[in-house]
Amino acid sequence: MLLGRSAEDARRDQRRIQVNGREYVLSAYIGASPLRGTYVEGNESNDNGLPQGFLVQQPPDSVTLPHFHEVNQFQVFVGGDGWLGKRPAGPVTVQYAGAHSPYGPIVAGEGGVTYFTLRAAWDPGAKYMPQSRDRLKRGRQRQRLGPPVVPDDPAALRALGRPEIVTLIPREDDGMAAWLMRLGAEAEAAVPDPGDGGGQYHVVIGGTLQRGGEAMGPLSCLFATANEPPYSAKAGPDGLEMLVLQFPAAAAPYDTRVS
Repeated sequence: MLLGRSAEDARRDQRRIQVNGREYVLSAYIGASPLRGTYVEGNESNDNGLPQGFLVQQPPDSVTLPHFHEVNQFQVFVGGDGWLGKRPAGPVTVQYAGAHSPYGPIVAGEGGVTYFTLRAAWDPGAKYMPQSRDRLKRGRQRQRLGPPVVPDDPAALRALGRPEIVTLIPREDDGMAAWLMRLGAEAEAAVPDPGDGGGQYHVVIGGTLQRGGEAMGPLSCLFATANEPPYSAKAGPDGLEMLVLQFPAAAAPYDTRVS
């Protein structure tokens, strides 16, 4: 299954939530965005069985405290400026955090910071550290941070001769990986096979993706399930820059010991 939403449609589906006393704005792309900024006991009952992808606008000089989630996720920093732990996280930066892998804090700069949170499955909510330490399961903790991506000059992108695929996070044994695809005007190229891992998000960061007669511009987003046949991405007249974020294939259960 290939699910998708343009940036324009997502902007019409926004929710405001409180996180540590500050107002964050969430734009829903895939599935249901969170109803609140922290885990509430019993929230697992709201699992709708869909992936969960949304855009976060974190306000200026705010802090998202260190926490973890129960599912694997990618985050893509696409606007403003900030810090992810001790590392700068401005546009465009890709981070992967495996389930039960604490990360953060996310510290927004003076202009705030904007980032996608992209999951292949629904998550019941952020579990902050250290107070949620008793819920942390050991076994497959993992974080990866790709190199900063500088979007191509529009004229250079349009004129690009051959499609390019740049590795941002090298593929690991379970299939987890991240790439950047660049296509010139009206060019077409095969997307890496989603079945090589546990499904993929495709995030447009430059130019346009032509899909079913629709031109999907920057900050548009698709999710391809692992059983989705590989497809060819077709660029619009301005070319295309698109992130391909691949989740790991299903793995063995977590160690039940508390970390």
